Amino acid sequence: MSVSAAIPALLVLADGTSYKGWSFGATGTAIGEVVFNTAMTGYQEVATDPSYRGQIVTFTYPELGNTGVNPEDEESAHPHIRGAIARNISGRPSNWRSTQSLPDYFKEHNIPGIYGIDTRALTRKLRSSGAMNGGISTEILDAAELIKQVQAAPTMAGLNLVQEVTTKEVYEWSAPTDSNWEFGPVPDHQEEPLTVVALDFGMKRNILKRLASYGCRVVVVPADTSPEEILKHNPDGIFLSNGPGDPAVVTEGIATTKALLEQEKPIFGICMGHQILGLSMGAETFKLKFGHRGLNHPAGLQQQVEITSQNHGFAIHPDSLAQNVEITHLNLNDQTVAGLRHKTLPFFSVQYHPEASPGPHDADYLFEQFVESMRSHKANS
Repeated sequence: MSVSAAIPALLVLADGTSYKGWSFGATGTAIGEVVFNTAMTGYQEVATDPSYRGQIVTFTYPELGNTGVNPEDEESAHPHIRGAIARNISGRPSNWRSTQSLPDYFKEHNIPGIYGIDTRALTRKLRSSGAMNGGISTEILDAAELIKQVQAAPTMAGLNLVQEVTTKEVYEWSAPTDSNWEFGPVPDHQEEPLTVVALDFGMKRNILKRLASYGCRVVVVPADTSPEEILKHNPDGIFLSNGPGDPAVVTEGIATTKALLEQEKPIFGICMGHQILGLSMGAETFKLKFGHRGLNHPAGLQQQVEITSQNHGFAIHPDSLAQNVEITHLNLNDQTVAGLRHKTLPFFSVQYHPEASPGPHDADYLFEQFVESMRSHKANS
């Protein structure tokens, strides 16, 4: 973008660090937890992922907006990030699928962004000091004044954001996809569709698409739905979705999951759903220093490795797991828990995103594993 036409913007962190840059997207002030994402693609999916609610995302890829935005790549109805930080911005996208530039898209949805920042230096700062609150502003250019507002804002630890992003009403999703961007192979479904009730803590659309592609009829319910209401749908399995904020304070979701465990129906959790499942089985969670956000995180166990898409700032404490729960995957960068399962009952979860939008498809088999578990449970019931 042309610097001569740009509006000055300021980025500050809660520890007093400040950076000067230029505005893109909406003008105004945004305050949230500043995190970084190391992916080289998928900025639109990141912006519309409800798990980023309350966060300002630093994109480490140096040129943002090259391919513009389009309706097919949205992971929800609108963006959820509070703001965006970039090294450079392209205001003239070059892609046949593009319907709008990224700056115009952010402006339309009132998302402030700042560019001209040394994102490598900022990322090193966040890695050494940890993710922290920060602010972007085009109207408060006095660093001391903006820092005061940032320091007064609540931190992510202890923050329940699920009610801001969960669906307000029950709905059904059965169509595998609304575009030609299905990745395969997709099994040939001859059996009667399986009914999955999905608790929406902030669900990405591609999860729904993958479940439907594997022959599931998905009923999506609000995060505070009671176990009794969930069971009225006669589900073959329960799915626990991704979502934002601190999982330990999503008390209704934890209590509901704990009650559903008694039904011994197959349960599959992703990201926050993984944490909710762990908490419902007696485990504890803790906040990571700077989280895992990117598309090339290795996860595995016993010499088997998957390259995974990840986006989370909390993790399950391995020493808090009950004896009847085992670890199936570790994040191989820092050895945090990346997957678990019950030793005798059909409950399992992963901290990463097997639906991978964007990202690698190494872990797509987990959806098939969930389906096989439901079919086996149904046949033996």
